[in-house]
Amino acid sequence: MALFRITVKNPLFRNGIRLEKGMSVEVVMTTPAHYPLHHNGGQAVVDAFLRIYGIDLRKANAVNSAILEVVKVG
Repeated sequence: MALFRITVKNPLFRNGIRLEKGMSVEVVMTTPAHYPLHHNGGQAVVDAFLRIYGIDLRKANAVNSAILEVVKVG
């Protein structure tokens, strides 16, 4: 099991969705080889942002490494 912290790099307002720099969530992946933004289309990251902030990253087209920074924590 691997723990990843996903953080918004820069402020963004797109399609009525506002992301602020520093917003972050933590996602647990079953293996370290599963990169959160690529595994299942980033669904774990989308679910975490929806659960914590009530924000749909897909609507903002923000599930990519240009907007989100991924750091392996554990």
